Amino acid sequence: MEKLFTSSVFTPPHGFTGGIEGPACDAQGNLYAVNYAKEGTIGKVTPAGQSSVFVELPNGSIGNGIRFTRAGEMLIADYKNHNVLKVDMATKAVTVWAHGPGMNQPNDIAISANDIVFASDPNWSNNTGSIWRVTPGNVTLLESGMGTANGIEVSPDGKKLYVNESVQRRIWVYDLTEAGAISNKRLFIEFPDFGLDGMRCDSQGNLYSTRFGKGTVLKISPQGNILQEVVLHGKNCTNLTFGGPDGRTVYVTVADNGNVEKFRTDAPGRCRVLSGVVTS
Repeated sequence: MEKLFTSSVFTPPHGFTGGIEGPACDAQGNLYAVNYAKEGTIGKVTPAGQSSVFVELPNGSIGNGIRFTRAGEMLIADYKNHNVLKVDMATKAVTVWAHGPGMNQPNDIAISANDIVFASDPNWSNNTGSIWRVTPGNVTLLESGMGTANGIEVSPDGKKLYVNESVQRRIWVYDLTEAGAISNKRLFIEFPDFGLDGMRCDSQGNLYSTRFGKGTVLKISPQGNILQEVVLHGKNCTNLTFGGPDGRTVYVTVADNGNVEKFRTDAPGRCRVLSGVVTS
């Protein structure tokens, strides 16, 4: 029987810098994460685990969260230059999809089924943050005055937006409309210790959250109950995504080891269903 929720090392230690973040898989199952070999790059890891630089970002940009549109274009939160960047996967051309001069540090991004992007925007110096809605050429502030907004995700039915606050150790949930409006903010779950970073949903609506400093990934039910805690080899896990032919392989970026770990789970990721790679 297949062993679930047991993490193994996928890429060699320190192939990525300590800034490894933002994992996402394309339709072919290749994994991408930021800062391979040096800052400012996007690394590509094949399903067999072979790593290389996919693209180097221009103008001193440094990426964080990565998502794919329905058309297969890569979107990257560029925290250095206050952008969401777009990468043409065929030509590797990098363009500015949207620029937000009012953003402090666009960090993680989530994407709806109709390609609306939501960006968390932490200010680490004063432990505050904001949420932005991003469409091509347009950036709209949805909420300010939060704690250190970091991980962000849309539920599989598109009706909820989850956002966590790393330093305050809280995850919030909002009602979400198809047009990208949020309302009815409420506390989803909070913790007495360790940080929170990147998050993803599976196709069943469970939320997977990285516990930075603790070295675990939590599987949390839509009702806010902890269902599983996966222990990693590294401690500073920054983000995760789903991949594999059946969408049930979770890849986790780990900053203190500069690499990627992986484990198998029991349901495909929302991102894999959204991209049409697998069914729910």
